[in-house]
Amino acid sequence: MDPVRNPYAPGAGQRPPELAGRDDQVRAFEVVLERVARGRPERSLVLTGLRGVGKTVLLNALRGQAVRKGWGTGKFEARPDQSLRRPLASALHQAVRELAHPEPDQAEHVLGVIRSFAERQAGPDAKLRERWSPGIDVPAVRGRADSGDIEIDLVELMNDVGGLAADLGKGVAVFVDEMQDLGADDVSALCAACHEVSQSSLPVIVVGAGLPHLPAVLSASKSYSERLFSYQRIDRLTRAEADRALTAPAADEDAAYDEAALAAMYDATGGYPYFIQAYGKTVWDLAPHTPITAADVAVAAPEAERELAVGFFGSRYDRATPGERDYLRAMADAADPDADLHDPVGSVATADVAGVLGKKPQSLSPARDSLLKKGLIYSGERGRIAFTVPHFGKYLRAQG
Repeated sequence: MDPVRNPYAPGAGQRPPELAGRDDQVRAFEVVLERVARGRPERSLVLTGLRGVGKTVLLNALRGQAVRKGWGTGKFEARPDQSLRRPLASALHQAVRELAHPEPDQAEHVLGVIRSFAERQAGPDAKLRERWSPGIDVPAVRGRADSGDIEIDLVELMNDVGGLAADLGKGVAVFVDEMQDLGADDVSALCAACHEVSQSSLPVIVVGAGLPHLPAVLSASKSYSERLFSYQRIDRLTRAEADRALTAPAADEDAAYDEAALAAMYDATGGYPYFIQAYGKTVWDLAPHTPITAADVAVAAPEAERELAVGFFGSRYDRATPGERDYLRAMADAADPDADLHDPVGSVATADVAGVLGKKPQSLSPARDSLLKKGLIYSGERGRIAFTVPHFGKYLRAQG
């Protein structure tokens, strides 16, 4: 086996293992693109799932579909405590440039509106060092998307961008990763803008990806959000899909796995794409020849687990404060370790966590809220919390 040509390494040039099993989403998005391009109403799209299920890779694949259709696209990652204006302006700037409009004056007007939208964040009296340059060469269009009310401004902006795309007979798609980290006002504004462009049949859609509680975030913002978005839960792969994620890249390198090796890989990874990629890379590097066997998987497993402990689990654990780490370990202790296979996120009651720590639930609210904000845990239902990372509880229990 040639480690230099590892088909599971990031940037290897092969089809990413995480995309295996996502054919339904790819086909459904193809229909969305066609419907919107023909001026027919269609909902924007929201992908939800745990860390490590390949949401970002799928988001990038869907963006690639839009680009191949001649759409203008832009992407950004939402961050806590960051305003929507600047990253969205950058994404729309790129989208308008990709449209390659044959009438420069009209494109320049829309770019001026994008600039106006972005510059409004600093305010009219901001000092030069506080201003942000969006890299747009045209002057800002005053009186458009610059009222200071994010909902009014975003509706105006999306209408102008959508009008430009409609003139071209094309579309614009904005891709938002970590969408649950948008602020409450920004979520509300984005929902209002999606509603407006849908009502006007403008060819603009938003494709968001986020943690499992993202639908609740959107619903809390606008009661009609369930009508704006098509929600698709992205989960672990089935055994057949996981096998394909391993065997297809290997076949491109004239290698194969025997049946026992595939079974061992699925047992080790649980079908989670990130784990499949991590194990696939390590097994490939260490296996001496093809076909790869279950013995090769057993030899590579400790190294794969070490890499996951550092890069996947450890990097997240290190973001927590000492008090938050106590809360995380208490969550792991409160969960049933025997249920790890069918409940890999370790869903537990907040009262049980408090019981493990010997404290009142109210006193732990700051730690819990901070962990929620950092995206290390989420609340799928009232009074219960769970890890956003599958098998995180198992990792914490192994640390002692």
